[in-house]
Amino acid sequence: MRKLLLLAGVAMCWALPATAQSGLEGRVGKLEGEMRAVQRKVFPGGAGAIPSVEPQITGAPAPGRDIGSPATTPITDLTQRVSSLEQQVASMTGQIEQSQYRLRQLEEQFAAYRKEMDARLAGTAPISDTGGPAEGSGGPATSTPASRPETPARKPEAAAPAPGKDPARAKLVAAVEKPASGQADEDDYIYGYRLWQAKLYPEAAAQLKKVVAEYPKSRRASFAQNLLGRSYLDDGKPSLASIAFYDNYKKMPDGERAPESLYYLGQSLMKLNKPADACKVYGELADVYGAKIGAQMQADITRARTAAKCK
Repeated sequence: MRKLLLLAGVAMCWALPATAQSGLEGRVGKLEGEMRAVQRKVFPGGAGAIPSVEPQITGAPAPGRDIGSPATTPITDLTQRVSSLEQQVASMTGQIEQSQYRLRQLEEQFAAYRKEMDARLAGTAPISDTGGPAEGSGGPATSTPASRPETPARKPEAAAPAPGKDPARAKLVAAVEKPASGQADEDDYIYGYRLWQAKLYPEAAAQLKKVVAEYPKSRRASFAQNLLGRSYLDDGKPSLASIAFYDNYKKMPDGERAPESLYYLGQSLMKLNKPADACKVYGELADVYGAKIGAQMQADITRARTAAKCK
C-alpha cells in the first residue's frame, strides 16, 4: 500500500511541470503570433520577407556549468522567451504609436497653414501694372518683375462708365474685330483679349466673365479668369482683381494661367506693403508649380523674393 502511495505522489510531481509547461507554450505561441503581426506592419513585404527582430533587452548569459550538471528546465527556457517577446512587442508598439502621433501633428499643422493661407489670400487686393505676359491665343506666358511697394495708402476704386453709353467709346468697341473661327470658346476669349489690348477694360471684363461662365471646362477658362484680373488691375480696380486672381488659383489650380494668377497676387501684396504675406504666396507658387514654371518666371520670382526680403 505504501508503495502505491509513493508511486502516485511521484506521478503527480511529474505532472505539475508538464501542466505549467503547456500553459507557457500557449503564451509563447500567442506572443510570437503578435510579434509577427507587428513585424508585418512595421516591415511590409509579404509573408516570407518579414525580417527577424532581435530583442532589445536580453537576459544575462547563463553561468557556466560543470560537465554532468543538469540542463535548464523547459519552464525556465519558456519564461525567458516570454519575457523577451513581451519586451519586443512593447517597444515596437510604442515606436508605432509615436510615429502615428507625429504624423497626426504634421497633418494638423499643414491643415492650419492651408486655412491661414486661404483666409489671407481671400482678403488681399492686387495692384495694377503695365507689363506682364501677353494673353494671346497660345504660347508660353512671360511675366514682369514685381515692383517695389510705394505707399500703403489706397485710393478708392472709381466706378467704371457703363459700356455703350458713350458714342465715342461705342465706336472704339465696334472697331475691335470679332474672330469667327467657328470655335465658340476660342472666339469669345480672343475677342475679350482684343478688347483688353485696346484698353477697353470694362468691355473686356464683361466678355471674359462670359467665357468663364459659359465654358468652365474649356482650357480658355483659366486664360479668361487670369485676364479678367489683369483687366481690373489696368482699370484701377485692385480689389476686384484680387478676387479674380485668387479664384483662378483656387478653382482652376491645374489651369494654364493659374501660376501667373498666383504670381500677380504676390505682386499685389507687395504693393499693399505686406511683404510677409507676399513671401508666403511666392513660396506657395514654388511649391505647387515649381516644375511647371519657366526660366523667365523663375527669375522674376527670385527678384520678387529679394524685394520682399523673404527668408
